[in-house]
Formats: sequence, C-alpha cells, structure tokens
Amino acid sequence: MNQGEFRATGSLAAVFAMRLMGLFMIYPVFATYARHLRGATPMTIGLALGAYGLTQGLLQIPFGLLSDRIGRKTMISIGLVLFGIGSAVAAMSTSLEGVLVGRVLQGTGAVGSVILALIADLTREEVRTRAMAIVGMTIGLSFVFAIVIGPLLASHIGVPGIFWLTAILAAIGIAITNGVVPTPAHAVRHRDAEAVPALFARVLRDRELLRLDFAIFALHAILTASFLAVPHLLAGALHLDGDHEWLVYLPVLAVSVVLMIPTIIVAEKGGRMKQVFLAAIGLLFASLLALALWGDVAAAIVAALVGFFTAFNIMEAMLPSLVTKIAPAGAKGAATGIYSSAQFLGIVVGGAVGGWASAVGGTRGVFEFAVVVALIWLAVAATMRKLGRYSSYLARLGAVDRRNLEEARQGRDQAKAEQQRRRARERPRGPHEHGGKAGRTPSRPRAVAPGTPPPGEVRRN
Repeated sequence: MNQGEFRATGSLAAVFAMRLMGLFMIYPVFATYARHLRGATPMTIGLALGAYGLTQGLLQIPFGLLSDRIGRKTMISIGLVLFGIGSAVAAMSTSLEGVLVGRVLQGTGAVGSVILALIADLTREEVRTRAMAIVGMTIGLSFVFAIVIGPLLASHIGVPGIFWLTAILAAIGIAITNGVVPTPAHAVRHRDAEAVPALFARVLRDRELLRLDFAIFALHAILTASFLAVPHLLAGALHLDGDHEWLVYLPVLAVSVVLMIPTIIVAEKGGRMKQVFLAAIGLLFASLLALALWGDVAAAIVAALVGFFTAFNIMEAMLPSLVTKIAPAGAKGAATGIYSSAQFLGIVVGGAVGGWASAVGGTRGVFEFAVVVALIWLAVAATMRKLGRYSSYLARLGAVDRRNLEEARQGRDQAKAEQQRRRARERPRGPHEHGGKAGRTPSRPRAVAPGTPPPGEVRRN
C-alpha cells in the first residue's frame, strides 16, 4: 500500500469511525435517559433506539448507486449533513417522538456503502482487501471505545450533549472528506466492493450466504434489545447509575477483546471456522440465559457480560470475512450489500420487539426474547456446511488485441472442422463401397452447386 492509498484509507476510515462513534455512544445510556422524556414507554424507547436502522438499511444501496452518477464525495457530504441534522433534532427534543424523528434522520445519512466504494476507487486491487480490513478494525475499535466513553460523556454533558457532539463529528467528517481524502480520477463500479442489483437474485439463492445474513440480523437484534435491559441490571444489582456504567464496560470489553483474538486465530489458522462459529453462538445463548435467570446477582451479570461481548466480538470479526470468502467472485459487492441491509433490519427488529418484550415482561422479558433469537440462530447455523480455509487470489489479465482474438477464434473453428473430418474418416463402413449400412442400398450423392465447400469445412471470406 503506497502513501496515497494509505492516506485515502486512513482518512476514510476516520470518517467511518466518527459517524459510528455517534451512533454507538448512545447505546449504553439511551434507555436510562429516555425514560424521563415526555411520551416515553418501553415500546417507544425501543423504537427510538433502533429507528436509525430502518432508514439506514433502506438507503444504503440507493446511496451507493447515486454516488456513481453525482460523485462519491458529494454523496458522503450529503449523507453526513443529514446525519448531523438528525443529531441536532434529537439533541433539542424534549419528547420521545422528537428523538425518534432525529434517529430516523440520522439513519438517512447512509454513507457506509459510498465510503467503501470510494476506498475501492482510490486503491489498487491487490491492496484493496488490506484497505477493507483497516476499515473493519476501525469499526470494531469504534464500537468498543464508544460503549466505554458513552456513559462517561453522559455524566458530564448529558445525552443531549452526546447528540450535539455527534453533529460536530459529522461536520469534521465532511471537512476530512473534502479536504484530506484524494479525489479519484473517475468512479468505477467495483463488483468486489459495491452492490450490483442485477446480481441480487443470484446471491439470495445461496443458502450459505443466507445463513450469514440471518446471523448478522440475529446478532444486532440481540445487541439492540439487550441494551434496553442491561442498564436496569447494572442499576439494580451493582447500584451503578448511567454515569458510572463505564466502570463495568471498560474491564468487560477489555477482557472480551483479549479472549477474542486467540479464538479468531484458532478459527482461521486451525481450520475450525464452523466449530468456533457454533461455539460463539452457544456462548451468546448461555450468557443471555444467565442474564435472564440471575439478573439480580452481581457476579453472574459481570461474567455473563464478558461472555456476551466475547461472542459478539468474535462474530463481528468472523462474519464479514466469511461473507466475502463464500460469495461468488463477481458478486461480493452484492453479497455484502444484502448482508449490511440484514444487519440494519436486525437493529430495527431488536429495538421494536425488545421494547415490546420490556413492556410485557420487563427486563427478564427482553432477555427471554434474546434467548429465543439465539436458539433459532443456533439451529440455523447447525446445518451450515463445514467452512474450509479460503484464500483469495487476484490474476491480472493484460489487454487483449482484437486481431489476435479473431485469429484465435478462426483457429478454434478450423480445429473443430478438422476434428469432424477425422471422425468421418474413422467411422466404421458397411459392405457397400459408398459406406451405407449393411443390407441397404447406398443413397445417391446429392447434387451440390459448384464452389460449395465439402462437409465440415467452413469457408471464410
């Protein structure tokens, strides 16, 4: 990766991180904050938490297609403006309905696919996988940092202050996009990085990819629903208010990352992808079950959260890699586009159904819903085929001369004609001199026009 490619990748990864930081910082503190807003109910709180996923999922692919026409940087700037406006609306709202509108507007800034397309425009094919890996690591670190820093910021500037900070981060992202990120000479549709609608049907027929789509749907449905209930457990059993939840999240997430790294190495290098995949779902299921049964025991909550975030981090690292490895070479962009849409749909469903479960069964009801989702996921994943050790190779083809291509086609046709003549000569003959079948009178040769080529020979002008 040369200096220009590293600059483009690093700056766009920073834009990605700033946007995701604003979304993730709200997760651990939103449920506690929203209870005091006008019009708040468990159902509306869940809807507001997951609302951005609806517009994000619907607009992700259209934003990418529009960027082919009016430019990548233009669409990123438009998306970040919408994201900033939504953040400001949420910050100024004193009712849950207003925050819900703000969250929906935040989701309209669906620039993730455009950022990935711009990275593809600015990097060579042989280093593009490395560039995408840098973005993936940035997303993971953004999540961990945001979950820890969110409660700490809320204790100083409040949740409205976090929304305002998110708007500021959007403005910084616009400045980086237009002032630091290089401008590509031209935008090209990259099938390995962008969704191509014509290939959606092919991807949707692939059962292994559908299992991975359901996996990311279930993972984020569980995550969103769980953050509606975890703050209540921390306040009840550990006597921590929203301002001090970071005291639990920091060590829990640190331990989960330490446990995740060797597990991923074993899965990738040891060829145990399916075993680790199923084990991570099982760990997630056990953690959720523990939170449902022993949500009033401090030690059980901490241990369950370590298991929960370890499984979550393993899945976040494995799933994108598996999608790109299993997807057909010409349809990787379409596969990742559908995968991303499934992720955002999971956020919406997790918030909505989690809010309903909270209204019906309280904190335990939320975790019972999550346990059911995890159990279904485990059943779906159990039927997946064994995942091998995949590697991707890039073969660069030089320019093909049209004249050489035509000569090759002529040579192919001549070889086929010669093969047909050879087969005709080697065919067994009957007792009659003209090669007819035994017991039959040979047929008279047909009259042909002068200059007609013999059978099997192709005359070219």
